[in-house]
Amino acid sequence: MIRAALAFAGLMFTALTAAAEEEIVLGLSQAEVSITTNFDGSEILVYGAVKRETPIPEGAPLEVVVTVSGPSTPIMVRRKERRFGIWVNTDAVEVDRAPSFYAVVTSGPLSEVLKRIEDLRHRISIPRAIRSVGAPMEIADPTQFTDALIRVRKDANLYQVIEDGVKVDEQTLFRAAVALPASLTEGAYDTRIFLTRGGDVVAQYETVIDVRKVGMERWLFNLAHEQAFIYGLLSLFIAITAGWGASAVFGLLRR
Repeated sequence: MIRAALAFAGLMFTALTAAAEEEIVLGLSQAEVSITTNFDGSEILVYGAVKRETPIPEGAPLEVVVTVSGPSTPIMVRRKERRFGIWVNTDAVEVDRAPSFYAVVTSGPLSEVLKRIEDLRHRISIPRAIRSVGAPMEIADPTQFTDALIRVRKDANLYQVIEDGVKVDEQTLFRAAVALPASLTEGAYDTRIFLTRGGDVVAQYETVIDVRKVGMERWLFNLAHEQAFIYGLLSLFIAITAGWGASAVFGLLRR
């Protein structure tokens, strides 16, 4: 029994040592993204190097997976059906947690660079990043709602899978570009980098990209959430002024 325990401990020590042979040294082109009134998206360059104390391991080549995840919130997904000539909501499932933005960038086909068990463990692929625990008993296939959510957000460029988007040089240097759309949600965007060999994760690194509204966008956001009454009056005043201005211009043109 003791000999078996010692053997198991030895295997664990070997595995941990092997995992520590390669470490990630990371850089970002920008750690903060400012949302202004004319913000039309941004591109984050993720670059880094692999630090080693020993020569490059033999066998499977080094692969890199980069994920960027926006703030996660619950969301209600509804199914519409056409009845009596009109579209109506029929079934609904609440997804417990779904990232507002999610990008997966890999150095090769995702199914080849990452094993399914590693995807389950680290929640790397888009379906694994979404948490949907329960659904009403009358819903026959709740996975359809998650699939629909993914499809809609992919069409809006909020969910991205970019295979072969990470360039790896000499199994040491890597770089990838992540395009952030204009419709970003404010908050902390968790950025993870995984090194894999033969589909197994051998090292990982985590950092955060801060996305914040600034200038007029920040002022209007704070006003709407902290002084809703004043924000409503201001919106009404702007609408009346714009309507009066347009009416005056058309009146002058008719003369």
